Amino acid sequence: MVSGKVEERKLDRKLRMGMVGGGRDAFIGAVHRRAAMLDGGVELVAGAFSSTREKSKLSGRDLYLSDDRVYGSWQELIEQEAKRPPEQRLDFISIVTPNHTHYAIARACLEAGFHVVCDKPMTTNLADARALIAAVERTGLVFAVTHNYSGYPMVRQARFMVQQGQLGRVQKVVVEYPQSWLLTKIEDAGQKQAVWRQDPQRAGISSCMADIGVHAEQLARYITGLEIEELCADLTTFVPGRLLEDDGSVLIHYVGGARGILYASQISTGAENGLAIRVYGTQGAIEWHQEEPNHLHFRPAEGPEQVLKRGNGYLCPAAQRASRLPSGHPEAFIEAFANIYLNVTDTIRARLLGREPTELEADFPTVYDGALGVHFIEKVVESARSNQKWTPARWVPQA
Repeated sequence: MVSGKVEERKLDRKLRMGMVGGGRDAFIGAVHRRAAMLDGGVELVAGAFSSTREKSKLSGRDLYLSDDRVYGSWQELIEQEAKRPPEQRLDFISIVTPNHTHYAIARACLEAGFHVVCDKPMTTNLADARALIAAVERTGLVFAVTHNYSGYPMVRQARFMVQQGQLGRVQKVVVEYPQSWLLTKIEDAGQKQAVWRQDPQRAGISSCMADIGVHAEQLARYITGLEIEELCADLTTFVPGRLLEDDGSVLIHYVGGARGILYASQISTGAENGLAIRVYGTQGAIEWHQEEPNHLHFRPAEGPEQVLKRGNGYLCPAAQRASRLPSGHPEAFIEAFANIYLNVTDTIRARLLGREPTELEADFPTVYDGALGVHFIEKVVESARSNQKWTPARWVPQA
């Protein structure tokens, strides 16, 4: 793997990680832990894993953690860990809780001096997102949002090709994210992940768009660098009795004239995790599918289609850095997630060593990307509720 690291000085220890959420039976918490520790530079040493002390302690024992570093609440975790001496103190805290808790936990972590990795969406409203931007800028701490799909090697290759002008001027972006897991009202049977995602008190103003539509938007923005000018959204709740949408479609006008289509759905029968993107330029097009992530299709305007494959030396440095195995050996979801953690933790190490991170190390979604995602969700909901055709959606840094 191409490291992109500065080798003059190395930190002589692993980074110490804490976690809020992600206890027993929590899918995404286990993914975060495996991804963070995949490259051997991080150890999980503390956590508040569940909403009750008893459940948190059980999860801590599952993970072989010292009982005195497993807490009954996130408040206790932050308070007690902040008191520890430098040689024991956590370096960063990963937040993998339902949406409505992200802001308070992240803000408290920053105030206590901990770097933060936060699941998406970063907050449930834009005012809180802007407050986190202000806190990050004031403290100077590292803040990452786990838009993990930008960690795939061939997504980074796609971004490089757009930046290098190999597609010419981008004219059309089509991004989709179909799933089928909410085709029936499984929340009534107590399915944990469905219950909170369909609860406005915990999910916020959106379900489908806040859960997966925001991933699709971030993927398109990461690859193309395009900024949304205005959008026209249609959100639908197909399953009777739900309070939030389970399907949505968005037409997008980008700054500069490009056009986009974004579709996210959790009731698309037979779909599993079908995130895919197609970008069409004046000189060529690219296509990538998350379920076949090791290939990137490039179609030049003049010439035959090319299939670029992960793990090869002809790829850009960012794509090579994000690969761990030789070509022909598939890499996928955990590794892409791990690439976000790798760059975040390398950036934290750089700070601890008193240097600026390299461009490759600093390639991860930040607090600004998190705020843009929240802004997108709010504008989509605003548009869907409006009778006008187009809703202005350009991001204003200061409001």
